[in-house]
Amino acid sequence: MEFVVIRRYDNYVAAHIDMGRLLEEEINCWLKDENTVTIDPILSNAIGGIKLMAAASQAERALSILRTLEAEQKSLNPCPKCGSKNIELISTPRKASNWITAIFGFLFANYAIAADKVNHCFDCGHEYAPVETEDEVQEA
Repeated sequence: MEFVVIRRYDNYVAAHIDMGRLLEEEINCWLKDENTVTIDPILSNAIGGIKLMAAASQAERALSILRTLEAEQKSLNPCPKCGSKNIELISTPRKASNWITAIFGFLFANYAIAADKVNHCFDCGHEYAPVETEDEVQEA
């Protein structure tokens, strides 16, 4: 059976969530390079991240499912400034602490330090903290 890359991830949590959703829909899929990126995150860009592979015959259906789930997630957390749903969760280098930890990590450590994540609105440029879902609040 031939498999094709349908999505790439920089962390295994999001990759497993999407893979689980596709497996629930009986899409034949698996994660490529998950162990390498998890063990040594610095290699993520070099190897193209964790790749969600799906059977070529089911790739279009898998992409459609992932797009639908992404649209639903965006509709739950619109921009508080303009109400747009044209948002994306991004890493932000704007805080001084992110730069300090990056320099410290480069000089004294051999691991990647996570940057802060914010929602970025592509319509008005506003950045805001992601809203926790009820499930995340109950787990904490």
